[in-house]
Amino acid sequence: MNIHIIPAHNRYTARHDWLESKHLFSFADYYDPANMHFGVLRVFNDDLIAGHQGFGMHPHSNMEIITLVLAGAISHEDSHGWKATVWAGGVQVMSAGSGLLHSEMNRGDETVHLYQIWIMPRSENIAPRHEERDFSDIPHDHLVPVASGFDHDALQIHTDAVIYRGIFDTETSWTHLVQSGTGNVFLYVTRGSVELISGETLEAGDQARISDVEILELNFSAGTDVVMIDLAE
Repeated sequence: MNIHIIPAHNRYTARHDWLESKHLFSFADYYDPANMHFGVLRVFNDDLIAGHQGFGMHPHSNMEIITLVLAGAISHEDSHGWKATVWAGGVQVMSAGSGLLHSEMNRGDETVHLYQIWIMPRSENIAPRHEERDFSDIPHDHLVPVASGFDHDALQIHTDAVIYRGIFDTETSWTHLVQSGTGNVFLYVTRGSVELISGETLEAGDQARISDVEILELNFSAGTDVVMIDLAE
C-alpha cells in the first residue's frame, strides 16, 4: 500500500470576484504535469460560488461529472433542455458523453459550497444524461455510496468508481473493502479528522491518494465529514 498525503495548504486556489475554487488537480489556469489525475479521477474542485453568480453555458464531452452540494443550491440547465436545482445534501451526476452545453448558477443569496468531481468514463460517446438525488438524510457514522459505477443503491455513473460520503457524529473505526479488489482510494476531508492505518492524520482540506490497497482501515473522529472515492485503476 502506498499513501501520498497532500495537505490543505498545498491546494491551488483560484480567486475571482464571485468564485473561490481550490483545485486538487491541474485545471484551468493551474497546470502541473505531475498532478493531472489519480487513476481515472481527473478533477476535484472545492468551490465557493457567490450569490447570483455562476458558470454560463460551456461545453463538456466524454466525462462523468459529479456535483456534491454542501451548502446553498446550484441550478443546472443544458442544451438538451434539462433543468434541475440541487440543494445542500444533494448530488447530481452528468454523463457528458457525446457532448452538451450546460450552465451552473447560484440563483440565491447564500454562497454555494460544492465539490465538483470529474472521472474519466469507461466508454466514450455515450448518450448524455443527468440525474439528481437528495442525500441529506443519509445515515451517519457510515460511508454511504452516493454515486457508483457498480451495483449500489446510488446514482449511476459510467465509470469504474464509487463516491462515498461519510458524516461521523461519534468516533468511529471503519474497515473498507476496496471495490476493485486492489485499486486506488482518494480521501478528502471537509471537517474533522481521519487517522490512517499508517498513523498519519488528515485534517480539514487535506487529501490522501492511496494506491495498491485491498482493505483500508480508517479512524474517524467525532464531527468528521469526508468524501472518499474508490477507483478501479
